[in-house]
Amino acid sequence: MAQRRMFSLQVVDTDKFMDMPLSARLLYYELGMRADDDGFVASVNRIARTVGCSKEDITTLTDNGYLLTFDSGVVVIKHWKMNNQIRTDRYHSTIYKKEYMQLISDCGEYEFDEIVDLGFD
Repeated sequence: MAQRRMFSLQVVDTDKFMDMPLSARLLYYELGMRADDDGFVASVNRIARTVGCSKEDITTLTDNGYLLTFDSGVVVIKHWKMNNQIRTDRYHSTIYKKEYMQLISDCGEYEFDEIVDLGFD
C-alpha cells in the first residue's frame, strides 16, 4: 500500500463538501489516509470511533455521495481515482475483489455497475 495520499480540490473544495459537518469531513480525510490502493476500507466503524466520529458521519458521507457501501461492511471512497494516482510500480490491488467487481469507474468516480450478476442467487 502506498504511503502517500492526495485529496483533489475538485472534491473537497466544494460547497457540498464544506456544508457537511466538520466531523464528517474529518472522517473523509481519515478514511482516505487509511484506504488501500483502490480506495477500499474495511474498518470504517473502528476508524470513526478512533478519531471521535460517529455512525451519523458515515451516513452523512454515504448520503452525500462520498462513500459507497457494500453489504459486507466494506466501503469505497467514490472519488478515489480523482484524488489519487498511484504509480504502477507501487500499486497493490485490493483484496476486496467481490466488491471491486461490482463497480465501474467513470471520469474518476466509482459507481455501482447495475449490470453485474455475481451469481449469488
